[in-house]
Amino acid sequence: MGVFTTGASKKALPYYVYLILLIPGILVAGFTQDANTIIRKAIAFNLSGPVCLGIVAVYCYQRKVSYKHMHAILLAMALPIVTMSTYLFWKTPDLRDMISGTGSNFASSGGFGPNQVSTVLGIGMFVFTVRFFMRSPSILLKCINLFLLAVVSFRAIVTFSRGGVITAVVMILFFVVVYFRYSKPQYQRKLIIYSLLFIGMGGITWGVSSYQTNGFIDKRYANEDALGREKEDLSTGRTELIAFELNAFYSNPVLGVGVGKVKELRYEKENIRAASHNELSRILSEHGLFGLIAFLILFITPLVMRMENKYNIFFYSCFLFWFLTINHSSMRIAAPAFIYGLCLLNIQYETPRLSRK
Repeated sequence: MGVFTTGASKKALPYYVYLILLIPGILVAGFTQDANTIIRKAIAFNLSGPVCLGIVAVYCYQRKVSYKHMHAILLAMALPIVTMSTYLFWKTPDLRDMISGTGSNFASSGGFGPNQVSTVLGIGMFVFTVRFFMRSPSILLKCINLFLLAVVSFRAIVTFSRGGVITAVVMILFFVVVYFRYSKPQYQRKLIIYSLLFIGMGGITWGVSSYQTNGFIDKRYANEDALGREKEDLSTGRTELIAFELNAFYSNPVLGVGVGKVKELRYEKENIRAASHNELSRILSEHGLFGLIAFLILFITPLVMRMENKYNIFFYSCFLFWFLTINHSSMRIAAPAFIYGLCLLNIQYETPRLSRK
């Protein structure tokens, strides 16, 4: 809606090129489809995320937003996540009887995909961390935001999907480091105290999670099975999927195999029906050289912009969320696209007006 009401960014030429580079893969899929292929569904499933990212980037690239408005955006993201966490507690109030292994758990995820639920809850972990450090002027507000952070973190951990939680921790670490660096010296002392309190809350949350899951969550993050034996594959099968997709790219380096075709090829050759979990290997295998150029545009453009404009304190957190999420969960939800757009914003900080005496 923003593109039609306020217009797209006039400087977003790289992202127009990115969207155009997705077209050859669609044409290849159309020319190589078989009788069992529903081309519309294949394109919608595999390109809805990348196209959404392109549109968000076209709108957000170097768009000016106020510091206050940026926090309003983050709050608007966080409130539905609180509702989602409440639903998860209502759906699965007692976890001890339903967890008997170390695999990703659909029951503790409310019946939805654990990977996606963990990713969304990870966003909530980051947002409430930001609000704890930056938008809590009173002790009461700090306690409220710390409590909400603990609740969301607990629900993210007990999904047994590690990707969303680890990504959230990386986002938080980069945010705290950048925030500490740009804070005034007198506030940095307070920031250290808040960080220790924050770490203590994290330890308590993990302890509760371990108790509620009968210790299975500790084994999950130690890459062990329910009996405590170390698993051979840390990536839970993702390595094999990536290897197959890279081989498809080597066999079709220019145009790729076509949108949605790598899943069909995997079933034909290995009798495995599994969608890609890695957006980089997927875009290479299905779009070929055009996909490689498209990914380089997505990766390099924000970094170049950052060299010219260093005012976005959330840049590294948002950029890393996008990059890490597409490497463990591909782009099945719109969250990576939206968060990627946030790292392209030009945040304007309010300065006090000068008054003459």
